[in-house]
Amino acid sequence: MEYSHRYPAYLTQQVAAELERHIDIHRQAYNYTRYQYENVDADNIGSAYKHHYRLPDWKDQFPVFSEVNSKALQRTVTRFYDNLSTLKEQKENGRKVGNLKWKSPREFQSMTYSQSGFELKNTSGRHATLWLSKIGDLKIRYHRNIPDEADIKEVTIKKETTGEWFVSFGLETDEADLPEKPDVDSLDTSNSVGVDLGIQNYIHTSDGKTVDWLDLEDEYERLRREQRELSRKEKASNNYEKQRREVAKVNRHIRRKVLDYQHKITTWLVREYDAVFVEDLDVKGMLEQSHNARNKQDAAWRQFITLLEYKAELYGTHVVQVEAAGTTKECAKCGVATAKPIWVREHSCPSCGFETDRDANAAMNVLQRGFQELGLGWPENTPAETALPTDTPNFQRVSAKRVVETGSLGA
Repeated sequence: MEYSHRYPAYLTQQVAAELERHIDIHRQAYNYTRYQYENVDADNIGSAYKHHYRLPDWKDQFPVFSEVNSKALQRTVTRFYDNLSTLKEQKENGRKVGNLKWKSPREFQSMTYSQSGFELKNTSGRHATLWLSKIGDLKIRYHRNIPDEADIKEVTIKKETTGEWFVSFGLETDEADLPEKPDVDSLDTSNSVGVDLGIQNYIHTSDGKTVDWLDLEDEYERLRREQRELSRKEKASNNYEKQRREVAKVNRHIRRKVLDYQHKITTWLVREYDAVFVEDLDVKGMLEQSHNARNKQDAAWRQFITLLEYKAELYGTHVVQVEAAGTTKECAKCGVATAKPIWVREHSCPSCGFETDRDANAAMNVLQRGFQELGLGWPENTPAETALPTDTPNFQRVSAKRVVETGSLGA
């Protein structure tokens, strides 16, 4: 299993300047790779592996390429071909995309050491040291330990638009070292849950729990103020650049809060249940709709599902994506579909009379489809038979604070 851990880096001016110089050399290598692929003899290259054989000639022709780590230089060449593969996949999926562009300094702000050229040291406290070949030592805030069973495969150093530096460790853990998932036959409604990614609440579960949305109104108000201030500055001036960084910091703060919240919700789910079923959403299509677009963007649902799957491997939990179409319309008790406009928040079945919250009904359908996906029968005591309306005193609304406190243990 492959995953990553990310840490803030605290650099001296000297180290930061050296890192920026190395990153710019890698940017030139990326652009030169693109030039050779498109203008020299692309038919005789064809892959990053073949292109690596050209690097000794590069160093003879341009000595500046000898000033950076050789493995990191290979990784930059590979980065071009990875981007090329992604572009081809998008074209095959019918998306209108162009060609890979030349990278300007602002567009190329990271480099990766792969396999060698780095060493993590002094990890006993809350701070650690990362040694990089041809650069030296970097101080990082070691706020969570890298698991003993994980191997560090690569290290990426990145400068954000805010001016902050971060280090990401690409980790790999052998499947044998991961917790074993519960046997599928042991799953039932007591240890499994369907999750509906909602509108009024962030999530709604099939066992009657809701988790509130993260309140970002103050952050968005500050973002609007900073953006108005930016619009008054003269472009390319020092004041404009200073204000641009302020806007970037607010945007970064919002993204961090959302990601941190998602980490804690997903950790809570995989610790609480043996199986979690979630809708396979067409997030791109949903964001293109006119209504409620910003809320959906804040939700970052694809990111949420990716985190859920990653946490499930670490904690030994089944996570299954199910078909999303019809989960809101279908009655969780009798299966009859009833159209509901977006503003109708209650489910009331005209066929069997079953009534509950709209999102609760969808979560129950997700749970049922999850069991079908795993080839399990639908238990006799279905959640729909014991479902409670949201206005009853026994309905359980899980506060964001409780989720954060629970999820913090393993996020």
